[in-house]
Amino acid sequence: QVQLVESGGGLVQAGGSLRLSCAASGRTFSSYAMAWFRQAPGKEREFVAGVTWSGGDTYYADSVKGRFTISRDNAKNTVYLQMDSLKPEDTAVYYCAVRKGTWATPKTYYDYWGQGTQVTVSS
Repeated sequence: QVQLVESGGGLVQAGGSLRLSCAASGRTFSSYAMAWFRQAPGKEREFVAGVTWSGGDTYYADSVKGRFTISRDNAKNTVYLQMDSLKPEDTAVYYCAVRKGTWATPKTYYDYWGQGTQVTVSS
């Protein structure tokens, strides 16, 4: 049974930083891409960042490019999201997800999801 567990969310002031982690278990994740999505109240879940299994290819939503960094440690089956220069509009529940193959932006392309972690950025 595949399980994704996010951690690292919390309350931070605008301009601050947070590092999210997502630990995956339950199968071998070689050839699986990992990604972060977020969902703010009343809005659709949106793609934030994705990374291939090798870690060599990453992709970011325009809204976070230059501020967020995605990385992964395959030995630990863990993906990270370093979030710097946070803004109030980054407030959302952040979810990690995995899919076989390369990253993709549509949420429907992903096979497994975590339960989410809340990130709140105060102004």
